[in-house]
Amino acid sequence: MQPLFTQSLKVETLNFTIDNLPPHLHGTTLVQLSDLHFDGERLSEKILNQAIEITNQAAADFIVITGDFVTDDPQPIYELVHHLKQLKARSGIYGILGNHDLYRRDSQQIIIDALANIHIQILWNEIVYPVGSELALVGLADFWSPAYKQSSEVMDQLPADLPRIVLAHNPDCAESLQKWRVDLQLSGHSHGGQIIIPGIVNISAFCAYLYRILPKKIKYRIPVLAACYRVMKHWEWVKGLHHIGKNRLYVNRGLGTYFPGRLFCPPEVTIITLNASDCDSPSPR
Repeated sequence: MQPLFTQSLKVETLNFTIDNLPPHLHGTTLVQLSDLHFDGERLSEKILNQAIEITNQAAADFIVITGDFVTDDPQPIYELVHHLKQLKARSGIYGILGNHDLYRRDSQQIIIDALANIHIQILWNEIVYPVGSELALVGLADFWSPAYKQSSEVMDQLPADLPRIVLAHNPDCAESLQKWRVDLQLSGHSHGGQIIIPGIVNISAFCAYLYRILPKKIKYRIPVLAACYRVMKHWEWVKGLHHIGKNRLYVNRGLGTYFPGRLFCPPEVTIITLNASDCDSPSPR
């Protein structure tokens, strides 16, 4: 079903200072895309092509895509790769899978293989070093998959003083990741809540709240309440930047849109610059 409400794409530009980041990595840039939900209904080609153009204009060192390439059926990935193969980055393109990418038993491998054909590497509880050994990029399995239990083994591989960026589709991962250093966790999943009444309420978060407090005989008659409740536990992390203990979490609003669409919650491309703590100001590499 096509969205009732639509909004123009918005670019978010962020700067993060990272302890122990070597001076030669000062000004490293990356672009985050998330939650494409490419299925012919939830993402227009216009928004997708704009996102690709903006991403390429950023001339990033590397690009990350934080899950939900498709919605249910994995077959649209074959059309999506014709668009994504236009993406360009000096040090590669990396992604993780979201819960929707695991909808069918064969979805995971279909999506991984299709993206590998255009040199997008999916990280499934893996660590890579796109710009050198001094900065780790960690890609975790989806929070709702059994494989997420292995995330502790992955995080334990990293020396405590090594800067790292962690890709985790569901923002709720930030709760368990407090055991380790996470300079920046990049997530999606929530679509920012999609419907927001500025200064008053995020409708999705409010629906999740109602599900928690209403009597069963009432809330079970309103399916949207349960749907919002299941999306995530920490609705306070629905979008933007958050400090979780000593760690930082950034939640991208995504590109794709579920019905009824987006209101005061535009789809997003995020351009991130990493700065070394001993350098005075950001400077592109």
